[in-house]
Amino acid sequence: MNSHFPRIITLLRKERGLSQKKAAEALQISQALLSHYEKGIRECGLDFVVRAADFYGVSCDYLLGRTPDRSGAILTMEDIPDPDAAGKENRFRGSLLPTLNKKLIANSLNIVYDLLQNCNNKAVTNEISGALSAAVYKAFRILYSANSKNPQGMFAVPERLSKGAADAAQSIAESNAACLMAGEDAGELEGIGKDEPPALSPEQLSERYPLFANSLFNLIRNTEARMGVSPQGKKDK
Repeated sequence: MNSHFPRIITLLRKERGLSQKKAAEALQISQALLSHYEKGIRECGLDFVVRAADFYGVSCDYLLGRTPDRSGAILTMEDIPDPDAAGKENRFRGSLLPTLNKKLIANSLNIVYDLLQNCNNKAVTNEISGALSAAVYKAFRILYSANSKNPQGMFAVPERLSKGAADAAQSIAESNAACLMAGEDAGELEGIGKDEPPALSPEQLSERYPLFANSLFNLIRNTEARMGVSPQGKKDK
């Protein structure tokens, strides 16, 4: 059994509002044994995995942490909704600031991923995607964990360790990407060829990405302003 199973069966039980005693009765095992399963002290057999999957209405693959989809479906490109698809989750009420920032980031990412596609290096794409994913993970976890009543069972990494672990993962991914883009190997990852890095300038970006370049330029200025660094390279006091 893997480390995901104890976390997931605990999360599912708490989502149902069940005590260990009630869940154990429904699953036809003792409360002590269920407690051991949830704590990862003991491993269960396949028959219990199937029984728990049926009881909670999820797939065995989900219970074992092999897929994030509770039905066990494998995520495909067609399953991922367009970021700008209509829906209340994409509509911001009140301040325009969230919409503005979302557009700046989304438009800038269009440029980043177009450049990655032109680099044609899977390892670079994976490492930069990993760094970006870590940033989104950290932002979401800050928002999610602000309410102490929100169950933390959906996360495999404990809250106290999450920021440091995410920072480390992001830093490693960024370092790997920098090495690969410099034509150097990063462990088993192969760097790009010397002729492959994109030749870029503000003028070229504006010409190549007329719809998105200004968003990227604004994102750069806003981010550097947060760094407290002036255009001359001196920190603002």
